[in-house]
Amino acid sequence: MTYNSQHNFEWKVSQRKHTLGDPIEPPRPSLRVGVLISGSGSNLQALIDAIETSQLPGVEIALVVSNNAQAQGVQRAFKHMLPTIYLPWGKIGGAQFTADQRGGMSPDEKKLTSLLQLFQVDLIVLAGWMRILSAPFLAQFPWQVINLHPALLPDDGTGHIYTTQDGTQIPVFRGLHAVRQALQAGVKVTGSTVHYVTPEVDAGPVICREELAIEPADTEESLHERLKQIEHRLIIEAVRICQERA
Repeated sequence: MTYNSQHNFEWKVSQRKHTLGDPIEPPRPSLRVGVLISGSGSNLQALIDAIETSQLPGVEIALVVSNNAQAQGVQRAFKHMLPTIYLPWGKIGGAQFTADQRGGMSPDEKKLTSLLQLFQVDLIVLAGWMRILSAPFLAQFPWQVINLHPALLPDDGTGHIYTTQDGTQIPVFRGLHAVRQALQAGVKVTGSTVHYVTPEVDAGPVICREELAIEPADTEESLHERLKQIEHRLIIEAVRICQERA
């Protein structure tokens, strides 16, 4: 299923929370996941594989949204016949999101909210989603939005120092170039983290994480690739944890 949001459509944000147990609806899995992507979709693929091999019983991908029509992740979703929507994301002055002048959601966020409500999404996974979500948007989905970050974050997500398993203290790297920052800083250990999304970028409470030793020959590209292997495990673990907490 595909839909281009540029078609004429009246976007409405429902204030009603979808609940389970409606007698006129068939039983649904215990966790409906919406995956937001911008690129290759390798973490989306990890979730698809986990669901299809029964590693995540009771979980289904209810919706895939991409702000990039050419993203490889879109083709991955098509291959597995997942509901997939291309949602163009506006920019003003190069910003990654456009906030309402009154402090509300941007028009694109309102569309996204409508889609997530329409598809009755319980958990939103940012899997390489390269857009920042505003506080008003996140308030619509409290503790329902999680993100993968290619660096180590403290338990509560805040602060500027992370203590590794061997007791070494390293800086906390946030933002788009966390892998590059780790290499430039000369730290010996990095890793990946799955955390709840808060208005402050890469600063939400940690769900799970894994450390990775940096090798002397690592480049930004090679380290990214090794971190992806960790991310594929972590995203499955994080969804399982969120399912248990739901």
